[in-house]
Amino acid sequence: MIQVSGLIKDYGARRALNSISFNANQGEIVGFLGPNGAGKTTTMRILTGYMPPTDGTIIVAGHNVVEESLEVRKRVGYLPETVPLYNEMTAFEYLKFMGQLRRLPNVEERALETLDTVNLDARAHSYIGTFSKGMRQRIGLAQALLHRPEVLILDEPTIGLDPNQVAEIREVIREIGKDRTVLFSTHILSEAQQICDRVLIINKGKIVAEDTPENLQSKLVGAQQVILRVRGDSDDLAEKIKKIKGVKRVEKKEDNSIEFEFSVGQDARPLVAKTAVQGGYDLLEMRTASMSLEEIFLELTRESASSVKKSS
Repeated sequence: MIQVSGLIKDYGARRALNSISFNANQGEIVGFLGPNGAGKTTTMRILTGYMPPTDGTIIVAGHNVVEESLEVRKRVGYLPETVPLYNEMTAFEYLKFMGQLRRLPNVEERALETLDTVNLDARAHSYIGTFSKGMRQRIGLAQALLHRPEVLILDEPTIGLDPNQVAEIREVIREIGKDRTVLFSTHILSEAQQICDRVLIINKGKIVAEDTPENLQSKLVGAQQVILRVRGDSDDLAEKIKKIKGVKRVEKKEDNSIEFEFSVGQDARPLVAKTAVQGGYDLLEMRTASMSLEEIFLELTRESASSVKKSS
């Protein structure tokens, strides 16, 4: 578990983190999103004990990061954006070395077990210098998992990977997140939407949103948006939909589809469908038009992010 309260980090006169607070629970995968320079990496480095905060209380796995730094490090696995690796070592030798530094028991058995977890068991005795970018990320993830940490902190774990490699790392994260706390930063917003239980969006050193992707969509949209497609010209149908009770907005799209919006608790879809059929239209499609996490991210990291947060 991670508990952060009033975290502040100053670099001289510049405030990188401005009193941020959040929690991440056991068995929860939390995505940490934000533009470059927002404070993601700084936060992660403080959580791992790599650098001290200026102020605030940070509890990781039940221990205070400032007062019990060594205890925190025993319980945290950290994958930095740039993975420090030894090219002249094999994958097995590297994990064995890392395990010895941590004074782990049964270090050889643990190394082989972790290589299997990240699907590198077949390359256990290959030199790291021969590894692809994806394999290097996986061996970096393996060192973070080696000591079976309670909390896993991953900084851009899929950066620079091809789609197949991203899918492999994503599956490993899903499996790990079943019984541990996972906090990871990413620029791949669809990835966060697919695997996160909750997302934190940070901008200019402040948390501007914290919720599930679904709840963020509801808060920002404030209504249900639906796309309707029928065969043939839909101009007349759009005018009829405008008159239906509960419909707030109707927009005819360039592709001849109709987007309409209704207030939460006033589901107008049955009446819209009935109106289309009775009007002689062939109903081809009716689907929800949700706000994507990417759109939410862009909305919340604009200059007006603070006012958006208040209104939600």
